[in-house]
Amino acid sequence: MNTPHPKLVGHFSVDTESGSYLGATRIRLLEAIERHGSITKAARAVPLSYKAAWDAIDAMNNLSEQALVTRTAGGKNGGGTTLTDYGRKIVALYRAMEQEYQHTLDRLAGKMAHLEGGDIRDFQTLLRRMSIKASARNQFAGPIVALREGAVSVEVCLRLDEANEIVALVTRESAENLGLSLGKEVHALVKASSVILLAHDHASTSARNQLWGEISHIHAGPVNAEVTMTLPGGKTIAAVITRESVENLNLCADQKACAIFEASSVTLVSWV
Repeated sequence: MNTPHPKLVGHFSVDTESGSYLGATRIRLLEAIERHGSITKAARAVPLSYKAAWDAIDAMNNLSEQALVTRTAGGKNGGGTTLTDYGRKIVALYRAMEQEYQHTLDRLAGKMAHLEGGDIRDFQTLLRRMSIKASARNQFAGPIVALREGAVSVEVCLRLDEANEIVALVTRESAENLGLSLGKEVHALVKASSVILLAHDHASTSARNQLWGEISHIHAGPVNAEVTMTLPGGKTIAAVITRESVENLNLCADQKACAIFEASSVTLVSWV
């Protein structure tokens, strides 16, 4: 009696030069948005928390050349959330690639069963150890448009879109290891706890990064609150501040604000 070989089931994701872009959960969220036209109903269907769903949408739109999801403000019909034509194409492409990917894994599993030392379980363990996720709430991607070298450090300017740029400060050794050069696509990570918000435009600060936009979400907790701000180009940035700060600044949705953070708070990731 032949023992069937273990099935190799992969978690398919689509990565760009700037990092992870789409995975199964995000695709299910996009499909649910298409079905329901509501972020609340879509999040419940995945399932995800309401906040996690918005975080995923913001991340996808930030990394995409075009918006995958659009939202309309509440009104007589209560507003809604819909996929763009580009978003529908991305979902269809993902599902087609996912199917081909599984076919490839099935063929690989069949071949490995006949190879000496071809233990699929060892291979699965290796893949798990190679999987890396970043904890930084804010993740952006774009080309390097300026490099300013100093004696010890290098200032790297990254273009997010036509309206926004981010500056990072890294050591010369890090710049060399990452292979940084003009035009190279890199990923910028900024922890939400490193972002400070200003609610007026007459304050002065030494922070190298100052991004103006409008507050789109405020998720309040017992002690802290996460404030998400939408930039002019449609990308978003989140800050974690105290609830007391939210009250002192009188922060509310649709309010103009500025997200500031030091260049040294930006971590760069490069795929070489």
